[in-house]
Amino acid sequence: MKRLISILVSGLILWVIYGRIDFAGLGRVFQGCDRGWMAVSLGMVVPLTGFTAWRLQQLMPRDRPEALGFGEANQLILAASVLNMVLPSKMGDIAKAYFMRDRGHLDGSLALSLVVFEKTCDLLSLLLWCVFGLALYPKQDWLFGTMTAGVALGLLLGTVLLGSPHFARCFFLGLRRFAPKPFKAKLKKLNRSWGAMHDYFWSDRRQLTLIALTSLFIWFLHLLQIWLFTLALKTPVPILSNLALAPLAILAGLLPLTFAGVGTRDAALILFYAPYMNAPAAAALGLLCTSRYLMPAIGGLPFLGKYLAAMRTLSPPR
Repeated sequence: MKRLISILVSGLILWVIYGRIDFAGLGRVFQGCDRGWMAVSLGMVVPLTGFTAWRLQQLMPRDRPEALGFGEANQLILAASVLNMVLPSKMGDIAKAYFMRDRGHLDGSLALSLVVFEKTCDLLSLLLWCVFGLALYPKQDWLFGTMTAGVALGLLLGTVLLGSPHFARCFFLGLRRFAPKPFKAKLKKLNRSWGAMHDYFWSDRRQLTLIALTSLFIWFLHLLQIWLFTLALKTPVPILSNLALAPLAILAGLLPLTFAGVGTRDAALILFYAPYMNAPAAAALGLLCTSRYLMPAIGGLPFLGKYLAAMRTLSPPR
């Protein structure tokens, strides 16, 4: 039911957006695009998937006999991309914990901790680039000031949660106290996984530093891809401004309101990129940003079957 509602909300937002868009103008944007930059920007999906798979390998314990190969890590990333298109709140990434446990790479609790840490690094990296871009963004009004403060607060909270086990325990305890009953068990499991994550990753500062720097680099590539889209559409945006605006649009797409972020992300792109491009060009940028999620999902379809078969035989990671 929630999935159906999110699809309806996405459809409603797209109806409002494209009801005001000149489709002929949208077609002209794509017809007049720079095909060389378009190929380069879309092709960025390949190195992005590769670097993400390599990071997943680096997250694995060194003392396990079952090593995660680079090819299998890529398959996991692509299969999770398929599930992210149909499951709420990026649950396809959490499903990787099932897969890794099934292959004997990790026990259940550590597998879930690893995935939680991976997604935490992703979010904090995105927030850090956003704060950096917003600090340098030339348009400093109350709206961008408020967003800068909100993003900086989120970055600070996430960093403290990642760095302080005591604060993390108090934080999750407070959430569980006031959360609705259906969420209490989930928060308890997340709290346990968060503690296991602290114990594992803070025991090796060198690995922690490597993962953090790799995450920052991966998210720079994500934002670079969106900037390359603007070059392909022949509506170039200053790269520092893109570091501020693209993360805001991605964060809007992460709100649990729409299907895979479709609609909220498009509306945010049209709003935030208005100083640099007209509505048809911004709508085209929204379609290209959706392709960033669609292309890996299509690439993951051949690998999805074996992982879904494994999930049917497994209980959730404990």
